[in-house]
Amino acid sequence: MATEPLIIAGNLTIHSGVTSLVKQVSFTLGRERVALVGESGSGKSLTARSLMGLLAPGLHLQARQLQLAGRDALTLNEKRWNQLRGSELAMVMQDPKYALNPTRTIGWQVEEPLRLHQRLSRAERREKVTEMLAAVGLPQPTQLMTRYPHQLSGGMGQRVMLAIALIADPQFLIADEPTSALDHAMRDRVLALIHRLVEERNMGLLLISHDLQQVSEHCERVMVMYKGQLLDTLPAAELSRATHPYTRTLWSCRPGKATHGQMLPVLDRSALERELKHD
Repeated sequence: MATEPLIIAGNLTIHSGVTSLVKQVSFTLGRERVALVGESGSGKSLTARSLMGLLAPGLHLQARQLQLAGRDALTLNEKRWNQLRGSELAMVMQDPKYALNPTRTIGWQVEEPLRLHQRLSRAERREKVTEMLAAVGLPQPTQLMTRYPHQLSGGMGQRVMLAIALIADPQFLIADEPTSALDHAMRDRVLALIHRLVEERNMGLLLISHDLQQVSEHCERVMVMYKGQLLDTLPAAELSRATHPYTRTLWSCRPGKATHGQMLPVLDRSALERELKHD
């Protein structure tokens, strides 16, 4: 784990009107692989988007502190956010069908961060795009650059989005359910690729996922959210021995061959709600 954090969030709150959707979460992230897990609606994606300055209209962020790559994010205007996104922090979305521009070629879209953030000649940009497409395991990158998103499989589209995120050499990558649209075998391959590239580039990673088994294999640390609150933080290797009842239930209720035909554990939510109110 890096001694100097890349992201520091203190009492981060996201609200819509009088409703708090994320409630005073605090964490630090360095050049490490961290997972953010929890049920749908727990605030994982909202928290991640707030770190990119990409909250939807009507949502508002408040925090005691929010520092991103050495910058005070609470004072950034839109121009500064645009400079930060892609060059220092990058994000991979869930589904390439919606995240990639259907009217632009793959080469144009992968090259775009270089046009925005780096002063390179056209030939230098094309060379870097070719190298990046090869680095994410895409065959025949020169030919691929002329193709459009609809001509790619889901796994290829996800690798293209990863190439877009990494081509400007950011320090930190946020991956929001990056394998949810893929089959199981391709999920493992894409996550292994993300793991390898983050390690090779000495980057930080925040992986948002529902799959605790994959989290335990590809991450070093886990943060657990429930109804907008950060309930638990623990080493990923200790997920199977988690002591917090919510984390323990998330781990235990994973369906698989060993649990086929058996009743999965059910969380005592009333007890958890009482604990949250007490806190």
